[in-house]
Amino acid sequence: MTDSLRDQLLGLGFKPAPKPERKPERRPDQRRDAQKPAGKGAAHPKPSHGGKPRPPQGGGKPRPKRSQEDIDLAKAYAIRAQREKDERIEAERAKQEEARLRREARAKLDAFLQDKGLNDAEADIARHFPYGGKIKRIYVNAAQLKALNAGELGVVQQNGRYLLVTAAVLAEAEAIFAPAVALKVDPDASADQDPYADPQYQVPDDLVW
Repeated sequence: MTDSLRDQLLGLGFKPAPKPERKPERRPDQRRDAQKPAGKGAAHPKPSHGGKPRPPQGGGKPRPKRSQEDIDLAKAYAIRAQREKDERIEAERAKQEEARLRREARAKLDAFLQDKGLNDAEADIARHFPYGGKIKRIYVNAAQLKALNAGELGVVQQNGRYLLVTAAVLAEAEAIFAPAVALKVDPDASADQDPYADPQYQVPDDLVW
């Protein structure tokens, strides 16, 4: 287009065509170049803190993996500890239950033995018998001693006292709370089974056992 034609077009109101913008030249990324390995085999940058390798995040050495044997052993110990705990709880529960039953049985026995004792306040014959790992005694008269050795009477322990009762009462007391039966004579038993039934053991009251 000649200058005259261009001038004519400008005079008519036409604007000149805009010139294309010139894009700036791209410069190589200096940071990317700095991160490139300097030579063959340099896959990672050198540490920048004194030449020492950086420890793994989280601090400390990595924990070694537990073997299956260690895991099984830990499970076995946990199962055993739980079983022992359950056994202790069950033993304590059984102990408390037994104590409760004993209290109830003693209370029932106390109620049953009301006014059933045959102890003679004037009795002066000591009848000895083993009970609770010790030698105990109860005072009876001559008739009661004969009936006691014949199995017609018996002795029941009640709150630290020893009651002389009939054989029928003794059997009922044994059914309620057997440990309370202190003396139950079998008339057919030999002297070795109840040596204290022998008259030689009917000693004076002032003798200390």
